[in-house]
Amino acid sequence: MALIDNLVQALQVLPGVGPKSAQRMALTLLQRNRSGGTALGNVLLQAMESVKRCAVCQNLTESDVCRVCSDTRRDATMLCVVESPADVLAIEQAGGYRGFYFVLHGRLSPIDGVGPEQLGLDRLQSRIAEIAPQEIILATNPTVEGEATAHYISRMVSGAVNKISRIAHGVPLGGEIEYTDGGTLTHALQGRRDVSFLD
Repeated sequence: MALIDNLVQALQVLPGVGPKSAQRMALTLLQRNRSGGTALGNVLLQAMESVKRCAVCQNLTESDVCRVCSDTRRDATMLCVVESPADVLAIEQAGGYRGFYFVLHGRLSPIDGVGPEQLGLDRLQSRIAEIAPQEIILATNPTVEGEATAHYISRMVSGAVNKISRIAHGVPLGGEIEYTDGGTLTHALQGRRDVSFLD
């Protein structure tokens, strides 16, 4: 039973997987899908050994430079700063953005020992100097730490780029105001834009 217990314990490193879910996954693989479990183990081992951070933007990649940074068709006038590789995937899947990225792998949190060095902000400054974008888009999450990180970066790069923007946060498309929480409504009101028509 030691191996089964170890497998259940190992599966709990995944986000949102507790003891019961991990036990169900482990028993399903052992009882019904051993080939799937073996394939999962092999791919997981390969990924852990081969996936690293892009030397340019810090996104996850198997190569030294990720496919976004290697794409010569991308718009070098825009650089979007995000907290995690999941944010890059979300923006890419949404479509509409064709610029480059810089992935922080976190946000400033002095209590947790995460400062500018841990986020690679020196690399961000080097990247800005290299491609000289016209606009930096700060796409950190609307949390206290995310806002503090965006504020810190905006001050850090203020002399290096013409425009620093922050992604809008607010009422989702198709959402109703009466069902929107107070924090979201506050952000929506603060991030409002001018839609007046000029004569």
